[in-house]
Amino acid sequence: MTLHLLVMGVSGSGKSTIGAKLAQALALPFGDADAFHPASNVAKMSAGIPLTDEDRWPWLDALGAWLAAQTGGGVIACSALKRAYRDRLRGAVPGLRILHLSGQPGMITARQAAREGHFMPPSLMASQFATLEPPAPDEAALVLDITAPPEVLILQATAQLRRIASC
Repeated sequence: MTLHLLVMGVSGSGKSTIGAKLAQALALPFGDADAFHPASNVAKMSAGIPLTDEDRWPWLDALGAWLAAQTGGGVIACSALKRAYRDRLRGAVPGLRILHLSGQPGMITARQAAREGHFMPPSLMASQFATLEPPAPDEAALVLDITAPPEVLILQATAQLRRIASC
């Protein structure tokens, strides 16, 4: 079974960390959606201006194209906060599996505030949670509680993915 996996969640939920470690554990290529943003998107977010859907469509298309090109499977870390964004990625990569990193707003906001050198300022956290549409049951997402350490989350994710693959 070829695995294409989206690791999603709000900024500060650990997508890049978990996504990279999970890709390594699964021996798959990893892509961080932040690296796919055009300079105009980074400039807007750096200025504290939330992106619009129009800003996101080309970015999501680039992510989908990258992931689809990983014919042996791959892992992408992307906020994918709205169902429409995940649907857009699934359009490029049918069978896309979703891993949602979920946590309480206070915990994630504190994590985000402690980050250095990231273009997403803590002031945009409220918009992240306001935009978040958690995966619906028909999306069959794996949901992990980010209060656990990354090593535990990787073990939980790989165990769930292996269980799904064996069905």
